Amino acid sequence: MSKGTTKVAVIGAGFVGATSAYVMALRQVCTELVLIDVVADKAEGEAADIKHGLPFIGQMKVYAGDYSDVKDCDLIVVTAGANRKPGETRLDLAKKNTSIARGITESIMKYYNGGVILVVANPVDILTYMITKWSGLPKGMVLGSGTSLDTVRFRSMIANKTGVDVANIHGYIIGEHGDSQVPAWSNTHIAGTQVEDYCNHNGILLNEDVKAEILESVKTDGAKIIQRKGATYFGVSVCVAVLVESLLRDCDTIRTVSTVLDGEYGVSDVALSLPTIIGSSGAKKVLVPTLTEEEIAAFKKSADACKAVLAECK
Repeated sequence: MSKGTTKVAVIGAGFVGATSAYVMALRQVCTELVLIDVVADKAEGEAADIKHGLPFIGQMKVYAGDYSDVKDCDLIVVTAGANRKPGETRLDLAKKNTSIARGITESIMKYYNGGVILVVANPVDILTYMITKWSGLPKGMVLGSGTSLDTVRFRSMIANKTGVDVANIHGYIIGEHGDSQVPAWSNTHIAGTQVEDYCNHNGILLNEDVKAEILESVKTDGAKIIQRKGATYFGVSVCVAVLVESLLRDCDTIRTVSTVLDGEYGVSDVALSLPTIIGSSGAKKVLVPTLTEEEIAAFKKSADACKAVLAECK
């Protein structure tokens, strides 16, 4: 940013928080990074471990702190919450993690004097909605990581299917970061060519069964990782670091982040992901691409699923 220094606080020094902080250090995305955790020794240990590697990669102030250190932050990343257990959906976490998130929000706002809040803890859409309401911050200043990672998984699977560099594939997973997420196939392109047209022209099978297989993989890959190693944190941490970089450097990057909607596709008063321009002021503009009637109906169904959970958590 223009002032030359950037300060980030990571709330939660567990797998995702600590690994996100580590990736941020590797990418040198900010000049000051503070880890805050209810277990102070954990935050101290993670911060020290990261600091020991810094001389090899650059200069950056990394330390453990408390909620008073959110003062003067450009960005506050909320990763703290109960872990998702094997067989448990993201929405199953809602009741456990909303109470944790409320305490975190109250603690942040005691010292808050500016900066964007990025919610990563799950279920991210529920917590993004709640933290937006509890914080009382202006529209766009609270956003969730949403379907950013799902979108990357989606593009990667299409790249594997077509043999095309993932950098040339554009498409989005919208809606909930969870079971009701929606692949926007009508807005998926390869080098400007609609994906179905590209596959038809190149003899690649992409029928409804193949599309269903791709979506199922996008939805379940996280759960499979949890079954195999107990938690997921590498992929999401890279995703978080990239989001942080886009926000701090005011890149006006388009990411599928979660924000509280206000009439998009007739949906309001719930946080869901849509392609969104993000920068130093948070979510600057939510985009509303032209979707098919079926995709809009699925998006509204995703909204209803999240609203049902919100009704139980409020």
